[in-house]
This record gives sequence, C-alpha cells and structure tokens, in this order.
Amino acid sequence: MQFIENRTFDEIEIGETAELTRTLRAEDIELFAVMSGDVNPAHVDADYASSDMFHKVIAHGMWGGALISAVLGTELPGPGTIYLHQSLDFRRAVGLGDTVTIRVTVADKSAKHHHVTLNCLCLNQSGDTVIEGQALVVAPTEKVRRPRVSLPEVHLHERGARFNDLLRATSHLDPVRTAVVHPCDALSLEGALEAGAKGMIVPILIGPRAKIEAAAEEFGGELAGVEIIDVPHSHAAAEQSVALARSGKVDMLMKGKIHTDELLEPVVKKDRGLRTERRMSHVFALDVPNYPKPLLISDAAINIFPDLQTKRDIVQNAIDLALALGIELPKVALLSAVETVTPSIPSTLDAAGLCKMAERGQITGGLLDGPLAFDNAVSRSAADAKGILSPVAGQADILIVPDLEAGNMLAKQLIYLAGADAAGLVLGARVPIILTSRADGVLSRLASAAMAQIFVHHNTTRSPS
Repeated sequence: MQFIENRTFDEIEIGETAELTRTLRAEDIELFAVMSGDVNPAHVDADYASSDMFHKVIAHGMWGGALISAVLGTELPGPGTIYLHQSLDFRRAVGLGDTVTIRVTVADKSAKHHHVTLNCLCLNQSGDTVIEGQALVVAPTEKVRRPRVSLPEVHLHERGARFNDLLRATSHLDPVRTAVVHPCDALSLEGALEAGAKGMIVPILIGPRAKIEAAAEEFGGELAGVEIIDVPHSHAAAEQSVALARSGKVDMLMKGKIHTDELLEPVVKKDRGLRTERRMSHVFALDVPNYPKPLLISDAAINIFPDLQTKRDIVQNAIDLALALGIELPKVALLSAVETVTPSIPSTLDAAGLCKMAERGQITGGLLDGPLAFDNAVSRSAADAKGILSPVAGQADILIVPDLEAGNMLAKQLIYLAGADAAGLVLGARVPIILTSRADGVLSRLASAAMAQIFVHHNTTRSPS
C-alpha cells in the first residue's frame, strides 16, 4: 500500500525541495474545464486555438497552479498544510503533450505562526520556465502518515456529440416530406417542428387540429405555414399517413403521441399498407459513452421471436442503414450467450446460418460473425482472452440480438445504466418510419429524423446495383 506522509515544521529545512512531473493530455484540459467552468476557446476549441496567438490548444494557466497545490498538499509540507498566499507569474504556455516539472523549494521559516515560504517553479521538457511564484503556508506540527487515497476513474463523454455530427451531415440535403402521426403532445410536436426548422423534414401534421394547436401552445410552438390534416383520432391519423406514403406524397413517417402497435397496424396491411418483400425491423442507433463509434442494435421493437429468414431481413435492414450513414463495411456481430455453435441454444444455430447466408450472397454489404457473446462483440480484450480471431469481435458496428426481449433489455440497459443516447428507425417498409419512445427528448427525435433523411437520400441517389 502506498502512503502519504508530511514534513512537520520542525523537520523542514531551508533549501529542501519536492517535485512532481505531469504530461498535459486532452483529458486534463477537459476535466479542468468541467471542474472550473472555464471554456475559454483557447483551451477547448481546436479550430479557434489554431488561429490564436499560440496556434495550438493550451492548458488553463491555473492547471499549473493546481499542480503546485498538489505538491504542497501531498509532498512538502504535505498533509495538514494550510494555504495562506500564492503568487504566480505565467511565463510560457503549456500545450498538449508538453511535460511539466513542478518544483517547490523552502525559502524561509517563521516559528511564530509556523509559517513556511516556498519558491515555486514549473519547467517544461526543454527546461524553460512556465510558471514561477511563491507560496506562504502554515506547516503542520504533528506527523501525519496515511494510506494514499485511490482516486475514482473518470470517463469523459460529450453528451450528444455524435448525434450533433449526424445533424450536421444533413446540412447539404433537401428536406424530406414527412407525415407526423398524431403529434398531440408537446414533446413529439416540438421534435417535428424543430426538425422542420433545421431543414431536415417538411412536416405534415396529421391528427385532431385542436389537440395539435393545444400542444403547440404548451411550449410556444409556431404552426404558421405548417400543413395540418385534421382527422378525428390517432387511428385515423395512422391510416391517413399510410395513404399519403402509398401515394408518394410523403417519403417518411414520424411517430407522434400514438402507440407503436396502432401506428404499424395500417402499415402492415397487405392490400393498403406499406409492406415490401423485406420484413420490417427496428434499428436502435446508440451513442454509448466509452464505445468509440455509433452502435446499431436490432431488432428490439418489432419482431418478437424472429426465425432465420426474418433475422436475415433484420440484418440486411441494419446493414443498409449503416451504409447510408457512411460506414463503408459494417461489422455485424450476431449475439448469443456463448461464442460457440451449440445445438441447445437456437440463437447460435441462427448465427451460423446467417454467416453462411452472407457467404452465399443472401446478405450483402456487411461483414458478419457469430455467434458472439456481448462482451466479445464490443471488447477486443474480452475476445482476445477467449482466443477469438475475428475482424468483427471487439469492434462491432451492428449488434443483432436473438429476440426482442434481449434486444430491448440490452438497449435500455445501455441507455439508463451506461448513459447512451438513442435514436430509432423502422426499416423494410416502403418508407422509413421514425419510431421514438415517449421518454425520448428532442435531440433523440432530431437524430432519428436525420438518420431517416440520410437514408431516404441514400436510397434515392445510389446506383441500381
């Protein structure tokens, strides 16, 4: 066990020194900005910093001051020290990758109040002075020796960053005419109007006009210029939306305040619905902290116990979305409880069958592997520990779950326990359906709209092959 021990006033000698060395990382700057609230663009905006006087991102000046405090509080004098005064003279900027040595030297002692004056010096890797100053402290008079406290792990995640990237990717695309089905609550209506304001969709609001207007009034939404088709109830709104899609008057559907089953009922009708030869499936798009890229999960909302042919369509729908989003060769992990083909676990047999279907061209555009347990699909170290040699293991773009229950629980665990942001689409119908949860915020609804917009434009512009 490591210990932390002080130097009492009586033990301290003039000229005594202590030091520590740190290399500046991007995480250090971000943590200091989060802790202090100092978001000066010279520290956190690389584009701005490149044109600033230092032409690079630099540390907050007080990052060096905090390191001086660390030496005083942990080394010399150490635990029990009371800070009275600190002067600092900033000489040079500290940039990413710079290594700084912080050294304090005892300059004077005063027995009357146990005051100790220390000269403080920070040097970079070239020996240049970065900061210099002087500290006045009250030194401890009693010996302290304590176990060094283990600090908690800190994981930095910019909430919504990948979804904002997704929104920016739509800036050059034309808006898509979208039937918004029964947007009779503030949240779903606000999401639709915001998507319209950002140029992602041209919203056509379908539902009882009075309820839509009441929802707009609730959050101050502006309905001027927005087309509203007045129908008496949610079921009629779903029927009307499907009719508009069948006639080609809209290219997307967006779920409002309506239950998923009620929305999909007219969609799946054989004679007047939006069915194709492809089975419809839902795809979650998740921005998961500590996972280095977006993660698609399917199917967690439509198909309860899919058979092998249905899973084939689930996989192809997810691959098509990933391709539209710019993933050149989506890596598809076929999940089960184990990574070996086991006759008593049907999902392992389905995974093996899907891999063979991909080999024979029945599934195209992606790289499949399975069965894989969840840890092997998303963790390279877990896959290595089990000796799994696979270009998919540990770096999956798409997770295909055994059934709806497993997928729904997996997605919601990542959302509620891991802090993931979620967006969602239903694919396999004539038009994509933006399917969000009642609990989803505006950003999730915008991200879902952005995915659908990108998907529509991708299908419109791609070659027949």
